[in-house]
Amino acid sequence: MRIDGNSPKERSPWHAVEIVPPRVSCAAAQALKGIRFLSAQAPLLPLDECTQPTACRCAYRKHPDRREDARRLEDATGTRRFHPVEIERREGRGRRSTD
Repeated sequence: MRIDGNSPKERSPWHAVEIVPPRVSCAAAQALKGIRFLSAQAPLLPLDECTQPTACRCAYRKHPDRREDARRLEDATGTRRFHPVEIERREGRGRRSTD
């Protein structure tokens, strides 16, 4: 069974899932709570260490990316830093003979 639910053409290589255990669940599921796994590497449910495999109610929560936070400030805020150019340094010929 596919965890991400997407076809191979649509699936991002960074698509991730996390295990969401119910309030009352085994210690194995609680230990993995909040950890994101790439979809292809996520453990199958019920977990091998599950103490309640026939009554397991754990589920996957899908995420488009394995990262939780933005990597750069501009990704988080949506604004780009602007650096005004004071002096244009590309005034002369290039290093190539064809320039």
